[in-house]
Amino acid sequence: MSIIIYSPKQKATRIKVFIPYKMVQERALIKSMDTRFYHSTQKQWSVRNTEENFELLKNIFKGKFELRDEVNQPKLPKITLNEKSILALCDVEQKLVLKAYSVNTLKTYKSELTYFFKYFENFELRNITKEQIESYIYYMINKYKIGESKQNCAINAIKFYYEHVLGMPREYYDIQRPKKSNTLPNILSNEEVYKLINEPKNIKHKAILYAIYSGGLRLSEVINLRVSDIRSKDGYIFIKGAKGKKDRHTLLSEIFLKLLRQYYKEYKPSYWLFEGQDGGKYSATSVQSIYREAQLKTGVNPWSTPHTLRHSFATHMLEGGENLRNIQILLGHESSKTTEKYTHVINVSNKKIRNPLDNMIQNGTFKA
Repeated sequence: MSIIIYSPKQKATRIKVFIPYKMVQERALIKSMDTRFYHSTQKQWSVRNTEENFELLKNIFKGKFELRDEVNQPKLPKITLNEKSILALCDVEQKLVLKAYSVNTLKTYKSELTYFFKYFENFELRNITKEQIESYIYYMINKYKIGESKQNCAINAIKFYYEHVLGMPREYYDIQRPKKSNTLPNILSNEEVYKLINEPKNIKHKAILYAIYSGGLRLSEVINLRVSDIRSKDGYIFIKGAKGKKDRHTLLSEIFLKLLRQYYKEYKPSYWLFEGQDGGKYSATSVQSIYREAQLKTGVNPWSTPHTLRHSFATHMLEGGENLRNIQILLGHESSKTTEKYTHVINVSNKKIRNPLDNMIQNGTFKA
């Protein structure tokens, strides 16, 4: 039984370490390191990827570890479609555009169907059975290790093709889906959020992080904000054409508004609230870079993302006593079940909920 240190890949941000459960003293050593984090689902520890940390790990676990390379995820190959499949893909794009699907959905469906059409290029697509489609999904899972999310994307794209392009009956293509994971959203504490959103020295970068957290915004929503969407007189932010092409209102923080006025004086945006260097709207990758830099400097959860600020907004609202219906409206959730997941991640402690064992002893009925 030994510790496994995984050699970090090029551009990796973390060094992963597996420590057997019985090695208590070794776990205590890694707990003493800055930037350490325990990934409960993977049963692994990690620290920030630096030469100093890599050497430190090898020194503190000297004689007790083995080095291993991380197993590379099989990559989907680049493929070329035949003429028949290209025409089928054009039919899909036309239908998606006519139905006014989003650009992201169009891109995703075309990508998924490219591999599907290639797999069945020697078959008549209209005659493929439900069992054959499920065998294709099984093939993709086994060969390319695609996860639940990608499985569902593939199934949605295939169903769209058969039901909306070919006009086949919906019931016939009721394809088996993966069991939905009951995962909880990742959140940051109030202290972590405060440290992270105040880390950037650039006022535009700070304002972007403030906007995401204080408004509970998605990444796509913050980069699509217009100057006119800040309704300071009425005290709300207008979200135009959010997920599902739905407009909504969300909170406009007084603290954020004060920061925003300072930002406006300095940058003077004309149309988009957050403009890029060329005057167009800010890019999603730029926002992700701002977040990642702030995360690295503050040392908060290394697996958090800009979307974690939205999850944290909802959870902190719930902890503050706000009712679920109002949070659902602010987040733009169509179903209340989506919002209810935040009830499972609120802080559980003996300061908020009385333990029945404590009540049993402290009321004098029994003795400890």
